[in-house]
Amino acid sequence: MAWRVRHRSRTICLSLVFITIFIHLLLAFVSLSIPRLPCDSPLPPGMRAFRDLARFNYTSDGIKRLAEPPTGILEGDARGHRDTVIDKELPARGGMTAGIRQHGANQTERLESDLLKLKALFDHPLYNIPTPSIPEDDWLLKVKPKAKESERSSLMWVSASQEGYDEVQWNSSRESHPPWLRFHLGITRWELYPQHDPNMELLTQQIATQRIVSAVQKSGGTQLKLVMSFPNYGQALFKPMKQEREEETNYNLYYFSDFERHNAEIAAFHLDRILGYRRVPPAVGRLVDVVKEIKDITTDRKLAKTFFTSPVGNVCFYGQCSYYCSTEHAVCGRPLNLEASLAVMLPDLSLAPRRSWRSPWRRSYSRSKLAKWETEPNYCSTIKKTAPYNKGTRLVDFMDMVILDFLMSNMDRHHYETFEKFGNSTSLLHLDNGRAFGRHSKDEPSILVPLQQCCRIRRSTWLRLRLLTLPQYHISDVMRASLSTDPLHKVAPLLTEPHLAALSRRLKTVLDTVSLCQKQQKEAGRESVFYDDLDSLEK
Repeated sequence: MAWRVRHRSRTICLSLVFITIFIHLLLAFVSLSIPRLPCDSPLPPGMRAFRDLARFNYTSDGIKRLAEPPTGILEGDARGHRDTVIDKELPARGGMTAGIRQHGANQTERLESDLLKLKALFDHPLYNIPTPSIPEDDWLLKVKPKAKESERSSLMWVSASQEGYDEVQWNSSRESHPPWLRFHLGITRWELYPQHDPNMELLTQQIATQRIVSAVQKSGGTQLKLVMSFPNYGQALFKPMKQEREEETNYNLYYFSDFERHNAEIAAFHLDRILGYRRVPPAVGRLVDVVKEIKDITTDRKLAKTFFTSPVGNVCFYGQCSYYCSTEHAVCGRPLNLEASLAVMLPDLSLAPRRSWRSPWRRSYSRSKLAKWETEPNYCSTIKKTAPYNKGTRLVDFMDMVILDFLMSNMDRHHYETFEKFGNSTSLLHLDNGRAFGRHSKDEPSILVPLQQCCRIRRSTWLRLRLLTLPQYHISDVMRASLSTDPLHKVAPLLTEPHLAALSRRLKTVLDTVSLCQKQQKEAGRESVFYDDLDSLEK
């Protein structure tokens, strides 16, 4: 009896095994007979820039074309990545491809419209205010009078090593000067360059594409930056990419612990120009080969010692500085190319000394203490009686800088500089903007406190700010257009759309603050909010 039970159990188990195998084979046959389509897994935000970056071919001549991916990459893409030949042949992908093309066409159309707005803005009378001829003393530098025959040889500039530099001869003719020298010779008391400067495009183009002959670390400062030299003796300040465009600054970080962002330096130059200030040195984006254009040519031994190859094969370096100069905070190529901002260097301090001024509204740079202006509502009354804010345009010049900083959320304006030659009667230099554009989801009202407390602003600034709220000159649109002219725009827009939207929101806050000041000043019978720098035009 027991034998029969065991026999039946064995028979049942064998039957179940055969049925299971049959079902698996049937399912496998059915699944193979159904055409399978590749499915794209969504890329993390930080990886989109990596993917786009890898598909571009960058050389010293600039961005030439989309690079052809290696054969191995094409084979891998056929298993499910985007934009491969196999993917494009799949009929089910046709709708998606058409959608992408339509989106691209819409983006192009929008950008063309924005560029027209930017042109219209710079053609507006507020950006073309007639001014008298510039007095001789208002030029920062002067070209020496014609040299005698025996002195002409001294005009030949040759580097000490003569290696990598062009042998050029400069004379009193503007045409003989390289673009960076024309920029230096064009600096005046009130602006770094004129509104319609034909030299500006050539200058930024050369910085973005010229061969780099020297790269050394710049002394001072809290974070890594290099001085790059070019064959025509021009120089630019290099700040590397440290943060993805989509990332926001950590809310738990204090302002003095924030990273410096390369795209912030570039965006600050464009925004400063849109506001009509022209007090930020020209800055442009560039992809730099960290081996050929830094490691192989640097004479800075301390910098050279910090290069290493990461576990995934990227070439990295970290230099020496107060913050973020360690292997944990290294900047890395992908695997060799590194995004960076290059800002034109101002004239050497031996030729044009600059004075550094402590900001009256400087933050405490402490985790526990508050600055005086944060506890005294009438703090500005004291400042207005203190030189150099008690006369001339220094106070409204400072307010121009405050508005710029609020729009781009820069909390790190502890000092500012002016050229010593011009004394106290000159505009301020808006330098070092790397900690701007860190957050788009939050505005920092404390940046605007000087304007709230002093209730003083240039009339021309106020009118231009109002102009930038109009649909035909909207600040977000003209900023998008201006940034699209930078070489790095072809990798990814330098500012994300939330940052552009934040500009519009913050602009409204500035104008609301001025309106509130007008109301308060009128009720108290105090001086006008506006410093009327347009009075001469109405006479």
